[in-house]
Amino acid sequence: MSALRLASLAWPVERTPDVAAYAAKLAALVAEAAPRADLLVMPEYACVELGTALSGQVADEAAELRAMVAAAPALLEAMRGVARRHGVWLVPGSLPMAEGGRVVNRAPLIAPDGRLAFQDKMAMTRFERERWGVAAGAGPAVFETPWGRIGISICYDAEFPKHVRAQVEAGAWLVLVPSCTDTMHGFNRVRFAAQARALENQCFVAVAPTVGEAPWSAALDANRGFASVFGPIDRGFPEDGVVARGALDMPGWVYATLDPARIDAVRRDGAVLNHRDWPQAPVAVPALGVFR
Repeated sequence: MSALRLASLAWPVERTPDVAAYAAKLAALVAEAAPRADLLVMPEYACVELGTALSGQVADEAAELRAMVAAAPALLEAMRGVARRHGVWLVPGSLPMAEGGRVVNRAPLIAPDGRLAFQDKMAMTRFERERWGVAAGAGPAVFETPWGRIGISICYDAEFPKHVRAQVEAGAWLVLVPSCTDTMHGFNRVRFAAQARALENQCFVAVAPTVGEAPWSAALDANRGFASVFGPIDRGFPEDGVVARGALDMPGWVYATLDPARIDAVRRDGAVLNHRDWPQAPVAVPALGVFR
């Protein structure tokens, strides 16, 4: 199995007037990375920068959500078109979509021929649940690619070890984390969670955040972070587990060549064997500490 050339994007949030303008921006970003990457990952809710323009309202949460849900089919077609045109595997971020009378946060994985698969977000942040009314979607999945199985854990989902662990146990050696965080607290929660998932599962984890200020948008008012790729903290990998990272709050692509054979090797003969030694039984209730 060959190595994967991965590109992870810190998406520059900008005022975008319509779906055609979003499609042009998406195409330009993909065109920049496609010569250097086989699989491209973009942030959670990146396309929501369109919400205000499509709704005709100024920073109105409910109106933005309705407009984005209505635009989802057109956005998906734009996403599929750019993946086909450049012959890449693409995770173009996530978008709110209607599902059985509810709205879910859904990340497409698009093959070079335009085929679609989806990963829903399961754990909702307070903004999503309490103000947007976005509901939990389907559970963790894995996806077959030419480089083996990969997983997608959207933002907050990556903060829950069992979500990523389910994907790893189903064969994932790489987990993609599209994210959207409006403070350094939020970004660092995602960042350190991603590093922890890479350590405990001996896998690669890539984070793609939104960056920039958007005072016109209720959903994307502030955006912090940097694109990054993390790996096991073990021999054959960087001592801090940071395979690649961009500058804080600076838009642009981060590239890394990831070899699944290196993951197989460290899981088989690492200095430690976190992947193998993951607890297989429920955690016992700890004894009460004795003060002496």
